[in-house]
Amino acid sequence: MTIMPTETAILDAVRQLCEMGSDPISQTRDGVRPREEKIVLAVSGGLDSMSLLDAASRVLVADRIVVATFDHGTGRAAREAASLVRARVAELGVICESGRATRPLRSEAELRDARWAFLRHVAIRSQGVIATAHTADDQVETVLMRVLRGAGARGLAGLRAPGGPLRPFLDISRAQLQDYAHSRDLEWVEDPSNDSPAFFRNRVRHDLLPALRMARPTLPDELLRAGEAAARWRGQMDSLVREFVPVRASSARRTFEVPLSRLSGLSRPELSVLWPSVAAGFGLRLDRRGIARLAEFTIDGRAGSRIQLSGGWSVQRARDGLTFSASSHVVPASATIDLNAPTTWGAWSFRPSSTPNEATQWSQRLPSDATLTVRAWRPGDRTRSTGGSSRKVKELLSRAGVTGHKRAGWPVVLAGDEIVWIPGVWGDMGGGGGVGGSNVTERLGTAGVTFVCEYIDR
Repeated sequence: MTIMPTETAILDAVRQLCEMGSDPISQTRDGVRPREEKIVLAVSGGLDSMSLLDAASRVLVADRIVVATFDHGTGRAAREAASLVRARVAELGVICESGRATRPLRSEAELRDARWAFLRHVAIRSQGVIATAHTADDQVETVLMRVLRGAGARGLAGLRAPGGPLRPFLDISRAQLQDYAHSRDLEWVEDPSNDSPAFFRNRVRHDLLPALRMARPTLPDELLRAGEAAARWRGQMDSLVREFVPVRASSARRTFEVPLSRLSGLSRPELSVLWPSVAAGFGLRLDRRGIARLAEFTIDGRAGSRIQLSGGWSVQRARDGLTFSASSHVVPASATIDLNAPTTWGAWSFRPSSTPNEATQWSQRLPSDATLTVRAWRPGDRTRSTGGSSRKVKELLSRAGVTGHKRAGWPVVLAGDEIVWIPGVWGDMGGGGGVGGSNVTERLGTAGVTFVCEYIDR
């Protein structure tokens, strides 16, 4: 799957328009191969993303573009921005997928998680790759934030980390995009939340970075170079690990075996560099303490001994290898449910069914035009029924006998930001998915797909 020609074409379009003040799009359109995947443009309605939409529409044919815009529900500006995006997309004649938060989102993490869940859903449905309008300024801010949080080389890659979405503007400054937007007479909406000191990034952007730049004018360039070097190093390390450190996985039991033959003779510093890449390959994120303990255990651990790592993971030493086990207490991160293929979340599987009326307590008919996600129960979670009443998810789980650590890892399914299914406990009566639920597809007036949930950790 080759994506660089598209990224380069969009970047060149903006650069040339900034520099020449003319329209050289015809010179770059031929460089984009017509059979490449769809591009899902993340367009918020701000200056950067509206510039991305404009540039992409001039180098890509319309049927390759899918615009995804998400209203975070933060107020008037967010509504106006989403409305502006939809109007502009209608003028361009391209596909637009829009979503909106259905509950208050307050923290940076909540805003980011809701937006990315929506973007991933759109990308899966359209079989496309996500493109964002992050600029070089965003990368500077991200690397500095990682430095302040004590990140290592993997984290310092920032927005240039391998395997992420397309980010064609990472070599363009925010000021250049402003020139481009003005030269193209683009419209955009300024979101007042971008100036709020409540968010860490805004404090870095408006207060810390300007002060540091006064003391050291070369700092932004130095941070960019550090991010580029870290991204190269991270890519090389991950490639090295994939080639030289084989990992044997057992998906049913959530165990991963790493042979010691390739690790013997390495020092603690060398192992401390290697282990984060190995662990990341099977979904384990190591903190500093975990890295140090694992490096020491690799060298000095005895056969049959075991250590605990963060997040409920354990490692057992054998004569010739290490076995990593994710206990039943480990709570997976949120995942987007694929409408067309099975989705695995921890020890659970969600698969679309070809039998619309399949009626068991583990099946549910879910909206096919909403972002479907599965996550663990959270304190304060509530369901909502047709009549407007709601119930605490904790109470529903307790009544069904799901308590303690089982409750912490029990799946909760959302359409957008609304809980619509708790497999085996609560859901759509029309799909046979439990007790006390409401027919969500009828209530929301949407098309539906029947899903079956199965526990696969046998």
